[in-house]
Amino acid sequence: MYLAIKSVQPLENYHLLLTFENNEKRIFNVSPYLTDGIFKQLVDEKLFNTVKVCFDTICWDNEADLCPEFLYEKSEPYNYS
Repeated sequence: MYLAIKSVQPLENYHLLLTFENNEKRIFNVSPYLTDGIFKQLVDEKLFNTVKVCFDTICWDNEADLCPEFLYEKSEPYNYS
């Protein structure tokens, strides 16, 4: 399933609040990926917090990005309570 990202908000502990084009909100934990390649740089919280929507997905100022299908598959539904 391909759903574009509408918005992203960095949260504590290297989590992201993602809103997909169907208005579904999901939480993605970036922590497991902070030991690989360009994602190692995101350990710097200042850089991590530069996350933004780029076209249909997200990216950071260091040019790291993740595809929306991966983000959807690996994220958890957002619990509003």
